[in-house]
Formats: sequence, C-alpha cells, structure tokens
Amino acid sequence: MLDEILEALNQSKVIAFPTETVMGLGVFFDDFEAYSRLNQIKNRPEKKPYTMMLASPSEIEKYAFIDERAQKIIKAFVPGAITLLLKSKDVVPNYVTHNTGVIGVRVPDMPIIREMLDFIKKPLLVPSANRSGEKPFIKASDVKKEFGKELGFIVEIDALGQNPSTIIDLTGEDAKIIREGPISKQDIERVLL
Repeated sequence: MLDEILEALNQSKVIAFPTETVMGLGVFFDDFEAYSRLNQIKNRPEKKPYTMMLASPSEIEKYAFIDERAQKIIKAFVPGAITLLLKSKDVVPNYVTHNTGVIGVRVPDMPIIREMLDFIKKPLLVPSANRSGEKPFIKASDVKKEFGKELGFIVEIDALGQNPSTIIDLTGEDAKIIREGPISKQDIERVLL
C-alpha cells in the first residue's frame, strides 16, 4: 500500500486517507501540478490555504519558525488534534501560503498515517475530503463514491470521526485560538503560563 501511495503522489495525483477527525485528501506540499488538481477536485476558492501535515514534531522547524511559545505547545500537544499557524520558511512555496508567509502545520495522532508520512519522506498539503461547502466524509467508501477516479489512491480505512483540530495562531504577539477543538483554550493557557 505505501508503495502505491508514493507512486500516486510522485505522479502528481491526489490521495485520500483517514485522520483522527475526518477523511483527508493529500498532495506533496511542493508539487504545483498536484496542488492545482487538488483545488479543482475540491472546487476550493484559491484564497483558502491548506494545512501541511508532517510525520513528526521534529520536522516542524524545517518548514516554519518556532519560538518559545510554539515549542511549549508542540511539547504538550503534538502529535495531536492541533494545527499551529506559524511563519513559514523559504522552503515552503508562496502558492502554499498565498503569499502570506504563514503556514498551518499539524502532526496527526494516528500511527498508520504518521507511518505513511514517514515513508513518503515529504509533508502533504491536506484538506478534508469533500467538495467545498459540503460536509467532510468520515467513511472511505463515501470518498470512493464521491471522488472515484479523480483520486490516485484511497486508503480504505475510515476516519475516527473526532472533532476538527484546534487551530492556534502563533504568528502575532498574542497566541490566538482560531477554532477550539479537542484541545481547549484552558489547556493551551495552562501550557503557555
């Protein structure tokens, strides 16, 4: 299965796989052809950036700048259901950040997906598996029905259906919770004090 996933990604195809929350779609973060295909499949407005999914917390600093606050959050909650908005490094293409210089990073808390990310050796851009404005899918069979041949590979395991990840913006002076998910504002405040 891992070889087939890598082959699909190397051919600029979009893959689908489960996460702790919903089914996700993924392409290599630095593949513009695949990125364009992903936008087309999702019918997604150009201005909405995708989260970058990484295999381990130690990889984050390759792609984003980490200050003391970010280090505390990473140590406490990563891997897990949290997305950190950080200032991106030059290795992240401008089209990924929509020229904002900000990237959302997440390390999933699902061993099979971390194993996949570790095997393919590159971060993925990952939105939820759905057309824009529709409800994200939890079941792999629904993704297959909806997207079918538009995808290069589908990992046929269902998502765990937990709440969407907490999103925290660490690009400004104050840490801002953009969306509260499984990790609460209080949890984060305790760590940052």
